[in-house]
Amino acid sequence: MNPSHDRALKTKLLKLECHFTWTLTKENVDLWDLQTRLEDQIELDLGKKAGAVRSFCFLAYVRYLQGFPDDGITNLLKSEELAREHYGDDCERFLIVTYGNYAWLHYHRGDYSQCESYLEKLAGIKQKFPTESPTVLHPEVYGEKGWTFLKFARNYYDRAKECFKKALELEPENSEWNAGYAITLYRTEYEMSGVENSETVKQLRRAIEINPGDAVLLVLLGLRLKVLKQVSESERLVEDALELDPNNPHVIRYVGKYLRNSGSVDRSIALLKRAMERTENSAFLHHQLALCYKKKKTDLYHTGGGKGKGREIRQLIHQVIYHLELATTLKSGFISAMANLALHYGENNDIARAEEMFQTTFEMAKAKHEHLHVTHHYYAQFQQHRNKCETLAIKHYRECLTLAPETFEGKQSAYHLKNLAEKRLARDRRDGEAFGILGFVHKAKGEKRQALQCYEKALEFNMSSDEYLSAHCELSLSLQ
Repeated sequence: MNPSHDRALKTKLLKLECHFTWTLTKENVDLWDLQTRLEDQIELDLGKKAGAVRSFCFLAYVRYLQGFPDDGITNLLKSEELAREHYGDDCERFLIVTYGNYAWLHYHRGDYSQCESYLEKLAGIKQKFPTESPTVLHPEVYGEKGWTFLKFARNYYDRAKECFKKALELEPENSEWNAGYAITLYRTEYEMSGVENSETVKQLRRAIEINPGDAVLLVLLGLRLKVLKQVSESERLVEDALELDPNNPHVIRYVGKYLRNSGSVDRSIALLKRAMERTENSAFLHHQLALCYKKKKTDLYHTGGGKGKGREIRQLIHQVIYHLELATTLKSGFISAMANLALHYGENNDIARAEEMFQTTFEMAKAKHEHLHVTHHYYAQFQQHRNKCETLAIKHYRECLTLAPETFEGKQSAYHLKNLAEKRLARDRRDGEAFGILGFVHKAKGEKRQALQCYEKALEFNMSSDEYLSAHCELSLSLQ
C-alpha cells in the first residue's frame, strides 16, 4: 500500500468507535487477569447473550494486545454470530463496535481489502441509522463503551459513568444502561451522607425497578444500605439475591463480603470457597478470602489481646499471606492487595520483605495514580506497630489523610493521628508537635475553629514552626 493510501485509511480508522480508539492502554491493566475475567463472564453466562456479545468483542482486542491477532478474529466471529442470533434483524447497531474492531484487526494484519470492506459496512449502518448529530453516538455504542471502561481498570470508571449517562439520555428505560450506571456509581461514590442523598442508592433502586431479577443489583444495594445503617432492608435484599441466583459467583462474592462486614466470617469463607469452585483464578475471591482471615485474626486480638492464641493467630496470618500472594499473582498491579500483603509480611516478622513490597507498591501506586492513600495507610500501620517508628507512622498517616480524607483509610488515619497526639499530651502537656497533629486533623476534617485553637497551642510551645504559623494564618483569614 502506498503511503498516501495508508494515511487515508488510517484517518478513517481513527474516526471509528471501538476498542482500538478508546485509549485502552495495556500499561493500565493486567491483560491476563482481564482475559480470565472476560472468559469467566462468557463461560458462566453471567452477562447472558448480550454480555457475551460484548465480552467476545472486548476479548478480541485483549488477544490483539497480547500478540494473538488471529485469536482476535476468532473472537469477533463469535461476537458477530451471537449478536445476529440474539438481536435478529436489529443486530446491526449492536455490531458497530465489533465491525470497528474487525477493520482495525484486518488493517494490522495487512489485509487492507477486508479492512475497507468493514469500513463500508459501518458507513452503511451509519446511513441506515443516523444519529441526531455527528458528535452523538448510538446508545448501543455508548453502552458498550461504558461496560468496557467499567471492566478495564479503576481509573476508567469516571469515563464509564459519562458513557452510561449519555446512553440513558437516549434510552432512559434500557435495563442494561441503568444497571451499568448503577454499578459505576456504586464503585465511584465514596462520600455517603445518608440514604436520601445517595445517588448510588437512587440509581440501584431505579435499575432494580426496571429489572427486578438482577441479583447482582440486589446485593449491591444491600451492601450500600448496610453502610448507611439500613440493616433490615439490607439483610432482606441480600437474602433475596442469594435465593434468586445462588450459583452466580458475582452474587456469592458480594454476599460473602456482606457477611464478613456483618461479622459472619465463617459463613463468608464457606460462600467464597463455593464461588471459587467455579472461578478458581479470581483475584477478587482470593482477596476477599484474605480479608476474611484477616478479620478472624483481628477479632482474636480484640478478645483478650490474643493471649494464649499465638499459634492460631500465626496460622491466620499465613492464610492471609497465602491468599494475598495468589491475588497479586493473578492480578499484577492489585495495589490494595499488595499493600496489605506487605503489612502481613511485617506481621510475620519478615521485615525486609515487607519493606521491599511496600516500596514496590508505592512505585506502582504513583505510576498508576491509584490507591496511593491506601499504601500510605498500611505503611503507617507497619511503622507504628512493627517498626515502632512513631515519626514515620505520623508522616504516612498525614499523607493518607491529605490525599483522601473522606475514604475509610483517611478516616482511620485521622483516628490514629488523634490517638497518637492525645497519648503524647497525656505524657507532656507542653508537646507542641502533638497540638500540631491535632490541628492538622481538625483542619483536614473542616473543623476550622478547633484547628485554630490547636495551632495556637502548638505555636505557644514551638514558635519557630513555619508549618504551624502558615496554617494558623490561613485559618485566621478564613474565619474572618
